[in-house]
Amino acid sequence: MNHTPFVGRKYELNLLNDLLEKKVANLVVIKGRRRIGKSRLVEEFARHKKYYIFSGLPPTSNTTAQSQRDEFARQLALQSKVPEVRVDDWTKLFLLLAKEVGKNRTVILFDEISWMGSKDPDFLGKLKNAWDLHFKKNPKLILILCGSVSSWIEKNIISSTGFFGRISLKLTLGELPLNDCNTLLHHLGFDRSPLEKFQILSVVGGVPWYLESINPAYSATDNIKRLCFTKDGLLVDEFKFIFEDLYGRRGEICKKIVEYLAKGSAEYAEIAAGLNYYSSGALSEYLEDLLISGFISRDYTWSLKSSKDTMKLSKFRLSDNYLRFYLKYISPRLNQIKKDQFAAISLISLPNLDGIMGLQFENLVLNNRRQIQEYLMLKPEEILSDNPYFQHQTTKQKGCQIDYLIQTRYNTLFACEIKFSKKEIDNSIVNEMKEKVSKIILPRGFACLPVLIHVSGVNEEVKNSNYFFKLIDFGKLFFDKGLN
Repeated sequence: MNHTPFVGRKYELNLLNDLLEKKVANLVVIKGRRRIGKSRLVEEFARHKKYYIFSGLPPTSNTTAQSQRDEFARQLALQSKVPEVRVDDWTKLFLLLAKEVGKNRTVILFDEISWMGSKDPDFLGKLKNAWDLHFKKNPKLILILCGSVSSWIEKNIISSTGFFGRISLKLTLGELPLNDCNTLLHHLGFDRSPLEKFQILSVVGGVPWYLESINPAYSATDNIKRLCFTKDGLLVDEFKFIFEDLYGRRGEICKKIVEYLAKGSAEYAEIAAGLNYYSSGALSEYLEDLLISGFISRDYTWSLKSSKDTMKLSKFRLSDNYLRFYLKYISPRLNQIKKDQFAAISLISLPNLDGIMGLQFENLVLNNRRQIQEYLMLKPEEILSDNPYFQHQTTKQKGCQIDYLIQTRYNTLFACEIKFSKKEIDNSIVNEMKEKVSKIILPRGFACLPVLIHVSGVNEEVKNSNYFFKLIDFGKLFFDKGLN
């Protein structure tokens, strides 16, 4: 039982609680990356209810269909009066569970379901039959299928004809928004400056389990050192588990893709050439796996005149902050970390750490763009397109890249520059931004408003220049609102 206070997920909890009003059994599917809090959400929902949880064994070379069934039987015996049995068929186990539940109000969670059925090709068919013949006869039952291999769930359950019309609710858990991250840090006792909080969040993102690893007795840099730069740090080997545990045989190519994207956003052709992997169908499938899992994003540029995505111009971006930090800064130093050579070294002395943190912060802002839109008082229906914006250089136009561009239906563009700095930003930012904006080819009748997103303030020259439409202190935006 997790005793850390449960934070956020109000929308998801409300959807789950709505199911309690229905007079029929409900089948729920929840997916999301490793450590995102899927089982913790179900645990919170199931409080004060009869609750069974079954988790598959991580697949190894020694894992068999029988060992998965034996583990299920063992977990059933521990949670009920059913004696531990050895059976050679999933149907028998599902029937035992259905009889145990009876007609009582019950929540059942099948956690890491892709592991549970990984060695038995008939597993899902037998589960579907068990639902139709037994589980759905209890109108007070909520059966939740959950897993971290989102692409497997999408393909084998959500898009499967076998489960068509049977799923009552589908949820995809993303990272916690920053205000919820702040609340969680507060509950953990980490009430330091916005700068220190953003240092933490730039490394781990809004992943609850990573945040719960923070020790409030230490500074942000000391926490990062403990988690990422000591030989037994919790986040030193996490990367390996993500790709070996979640993707199995597909893990190696998925790992190569994210390693390539750690160097920077890239178009499809660039990835194929960089990996020397020209099997378009297979590469597209691997990219889709990573997109569904939430580890990467695809940012489309668009025609400002028509506001439509230009399908030929899109870049894949490594959007998971932990993966980005691991590949950019932990992985190159892994041998030193394993030898504990950073034990007596201050992280401040490490080369280019500030530059890496700036890129991490930019990604964090993009992952929380909705709050930027709200601050600019833009309603969703007013926004035609928003993304990092890039314009290829041609004979007729200069190349340019805007950290984050918003286009409204009223022909107004908000060009957002994202800066992470420990010091106040000086007036050089004005000329830098003017040069970027000047390269955007604006259609007739359009206006472009520059916006600066920062953490540690700007000097008086920047304020007095009156160049920026808005100066957004990201720390105040999230951390001065008060705690939920």
